[in-house]
Amino acid sequence: MGFLTLDVRCDMHVHTIHSGMCTVPVLRAICRECYSEPEAVYQKLRHGGMDLVTVSDHDSIDAAEALRHHPDFFISEEVTCRMPSGNELHVGVYDLTERQHTEIQRRRNDLPRLVAYLNEEQLLYSVNHAFSALTGRRSLEDLLWFDGAFPGVESRNGHIPERANRLAERMAKRSGRVCLGGSDSHTLHSLGSASTRVPGARNKSEFLDGVRRGQGQVEGDSGNFWRLTRDILQIGVSLMEEKPITALLAPLVVAVPVVTILNYAFEDLFARRWGSRWERNLEDRPSARGMRPAAGEASA
Repeated sequence: MGFLTLDVRCDMHVHTIHSGMCTVPVLRAICRECYSEPEAVYQKLRHGGMDLVTVSDHDSIDAAEALRHHPDFFISEEVTCRMPSGNELHVGVYDLTERQHTEIQRRRNDLPRLVAYLNEEQLLYSVNHAFSALTGRRSLEDLLWFDGAFPGVESRNGHIPERANRLAERMAKRSGRVCLGGSDSHTLHSLGSASTRVPGARNKSEFLDGVRRGQGQVEGDSGNFWRLTRDILQIGVSLMEEKPITALLAPLVVAVPVVTILNYAFEDLFARRWGSRWERNLEDRPSARGMRPAAGEASA
């Protein structure tokens, strides 16, 4: 009798309370990015149909302390790094060790050195939400890095508009990169709204090997107004529970839907603008296949 084959699924972009403080200027002193406890995240994902669980907090692997005893958990992180242009980028790095996390943090403000180290360690990594304004400004040089220096591209993010995800998917397929999907959830409600599935995989090793070989299939939905509005409101409730004095800000809740609509309009315009610039640039150069050499590691 042959082996029983399974389709292993994993939400590859998940946040917990260890993701630090909110980056919005007015709120960064009082509000967290996420209030979800690691064990609650784990339970929600498993009950929601995920076969493996990982956490990709911002520049932190602290959630691993609470989850490492689960045999179906592996450590990941979302690295905030600085590109040669000076712009900011989020890079998903998967199935790493504590030692590797320390070295990654040492290199995260120098993208060429970071990429060289990730390749040296043979780690799976991806450019996250490449056509989103979540990390601020973009330049054409940034898009060239996205298109040429990453083995993986997050092509389904559960919190950004469909246009941005479609562009990321096109980038991945054109340059022969692997596609990954994750919810980018900062609340328990949205966990598992997007994920990566590897048909036939039976465990973590086979799942990650399948992703590396391009056998992963992204599933789930892109972001939408209702999901983002609900999650922002939930974060607001959690903030007030943690710091009751902030209940004085409760009247501002009525503005959340307006802010969400404006955010999605801006995100769509951002994706349209940079997608158009990237596509025009394609006409002037061949497809980027194979990793771009990254300078700087020799002096690390």
